[in-house]
Order: sequence, then C-alpha cells, then structure tokens
Amino acid sequence: MIRPALVRFLAVLFVWGSSALSVAWGGEPLPIRIGPSAFTDYRSQRPGVSRRITVADLPAPRATPSADNGPRLVPRPAKAWPMVPPGFKVELFATGLENPRLLRSAPNGDVFLAESRPGRVKVFRGMTQGGAAQQMEVFAAGLRQPFGIAFYPPGPNPQWVYLGDTDEVVRIPYRSGDLKARGPREHVVDLPGGGLLRGGGHWTRDVAFSLDGRKLFVAVGSRSNVDDTDNNPAEFHRADILEFNPDGSGLRVYAWGIRNPVGIAVHPKTGELWASVNERDALGDDLPPDYLTHVQENGFYGWPWYYTGSHPDPRHLGRRPELRDRVLVPDVLLQPHNAPLGMIFYEGHQFPEEYHGDIFAAQHGSWNRAMRTGYEVIRVPMQHQGRATGEYEDFMTGFVTEDGNVWGRPVSVTVAQDGSLLVADDGSNSIWRISHSQ
Repeated sequence: MIRPALVRFLAVLFVWGSSALSVAWGGEPLPIRIGPSAFTDYRSQRPGVSRRITVADLPAPRATPSADNGPRLVPRPAKAWPMVPPGFKVELFATGLENPRLLRSAPNGDVFLAESRPGRVKVFRGMTQGGAAQQMEVFAAGLRQPFGIAFYPPGPNPQWVYLGDTDEVVRIPYRSGDLKARGPREHVVDLPGGGLLRGGGHWTRDVAFSLDGRKLFVAVGSRSNVDDTDNNPAEFHRADILEFNPDGSGLRVYAWGIRNPVGIAVHPKTGELWASVNERDALGDDLPPDYLTHVQENGFYGWPWYYTGSHPDPRHLGRRPELRDRVLVPDVLLQPHNAPLGMIFYEGHQFPEEYHGDIFAAQHGSWNRAMRTGYEVIRVPMQHQGRATGEYEDFMTGFVTEDGNVWGRPVSVTVAQDGSLLVADDGSNSIWRISHSQ
C-alpha cells in the first residue's frame, strides 16, 4: 500500500516539477520549497507543499509597491470545497454562524466559539455521523468583541471560563458540562481597548494559562501599523504579551515588540508559550515575514524599530540602536501578509502519529499584497521534540477561486473530542471538520 506521505510527495512533484527540493524526513521524501520559491500566493498553495523561509531569503524593503488588495468575499461556489492531504476528509461541523472567531475545546469535549462582532460565546456538543454538531447553545452574550477563551484551573474540572474582551478580561463561573453561564461574569482586569482595523487598532485579546495555572497570559496587539512607541500613550502595554495572576493582579510585560500576537498557546509538554504573529505592512509584497514562535520571557521581537532580527525598519532608521542586538529571530517565518491567527498543538489521537504534537495554525489571508496569500490552515512539524525546524506545510487550502475571489477565511483551530480538527471560518461563517480515515 502506498503510504500517505509518499502520495503527497508525488502529488506535489506533479504540480511543481523540479522546483521542490526533496529531503529525507522520517525515512520518506517530502518536498520543501526554499529560497525565492518559498514565497507564495494562493495559486501555488496545495496540501502537502512545504516551505522554509530564512532570514537570508528576505528582499530589501519596498522592493515592490505596497498593495491595497483586500479580499473580495463571495458565497462559496457550488463545487468549491476545502482541500486537504490524501487520507483526510472535510465536512461541515456548523453553518449559519455570525463572525465565528476563536475556537477552544473544554476538557469534557464541548467546543466553545467566540462570535466576536455580536458579542457572544456559543458552545457545541456532540457530533452526528456526518460530522456535524448535535447541539448548540449560547453560553454568554452582551460581551465586547470577545476572542480569547481559557478554562481555569487547568485540568479536568475547571471552575471558570476566562474570556478576552477587547478592553478587559472577564470570567464566568463554570462546571464541566455547562451549556449556559451559571452566574454573572466577573471583571478580572482592564486591558488597552481595541477597535476596528485601518486606524482603530488590533482588537483581539487571546488568553492562556501556564500549565501550573499560576499565570495568565494575555496577547495585546499594537494600536498602529508601525508608530514609534516612545512617549506614545496610545501604544502603552500594546504589542506585548502581558502576564497576570489569575485574579488580575501582578501585571508585568512577559515579552514585547510583538506587533500583533493574535493567537497564543502553551506547549502541553514543555510549558513554553507560543504566539502566532501578524507583522507590519507597507514594506512590499514579501516583507516582513509573519511568524510563529515560542515566546522567550523578557524577549524583544523588534517592533516597531526592527523586524526579523536586526533588520531596521526604514521608517525608523537610527532609532533605538541599543536594541538592535537584542531582537530575537522567530522560530518559523511565514509568507509575509499571511495573517496567522489562532493556533493549537495537536494532542488528539485520530491523525497519524507523525502529526502528534505538531502546530496547526489558521491563516486569515492578505490585504497588503498584490497577489493573495494565506486563506489556509498550515501545519508546523515539531518532530515530537517541542521544537520547530522553520519548515511549515500547506494543510487545508482552496478558499480562493481561480479568479482571485475569496469564499473562506480560516480564523482558528481546535481539536474535537474524537481527535478531528475543527476550523472556524469567518468568510463562510462556518466551522469545518477535518478527519482522518483510520
């Protein structure tokens, strides 16, 4: 029998010919696109295609004009369906949603969803033979652009659901199996308020707890694209990952210079905090890379003065030279303008063993690029080591039509109780389910 990885490899070679570099991984060849061929747009995204972008591959700033090319959203065409690697299939888990954003799975297997624009959190329970949710309830409403969801304390019996509203963290009393909030929400801590993009600031606030439950991490994106933060109250405690005690006390900046860390997750084995980051705009089609990275405590990631290590932003030349050698290079450099949002570590047992512990991350899609990129779910192999090599793989694609219209925009991912992968899509207002045939 032909093994799935070999099928993916042959399929990609058929598409790409000799432009894919073949390397040995786990005893089987996998294609990795490197150098200039690693940069991509929707026309070259296929499930199973891998890429590795390095610092040496980056072009000069403004090598191409800055584009304003937002997605032209259309209804899903009649024959359109997401594409995944051989051995996997896609079904609709839920439809008819309103601005579905972050998904999180509760310890008992219920799936929580933040519908940010209407200010709601929904919960889904069960699954039909066709892969659809059996039950849906509104858990909480009247929130202000909720996004992040975390269960506290960590473990099988949480007592609270923590929610990241755009301007505060709140918590709601919870017992395993609750489909409705059992009590009023409580204020935990104020946050710098968001708004809308294009001048209103990055508004999402993801939340996560350390493995021991002693610390709460909150991701807060910048107010601006690339404004200088010195003596700038609008950027105070923004472009940071903040750390608190669970009661909201003990504020400190855990890491900084991270322009928009939309999604955060704690590695289930190492306890390291990871982030999915949208970098700055208006430096050209292929600069600077968005990224996924483990987040170093007290680490500085460059924004707004530097990017991808010690590269100076031309809009701030000569500023803060003392920081240049402190800028950390992220673990996984992604196609610029992909717009990575929610991420998870796969801890399910339905996918093949080679996927266990890998990162899956939703790519919402570009607006600041002449040819669209993103609009997919990627996989980052972690080699069962808790460490990334810099490589990432297209896993779920097909949300852009041949003529460049967009019908789906992945926002977040979570693992269902049966080990399938759920993907929230605010382009089609759906949740997709990806399963693997046993």
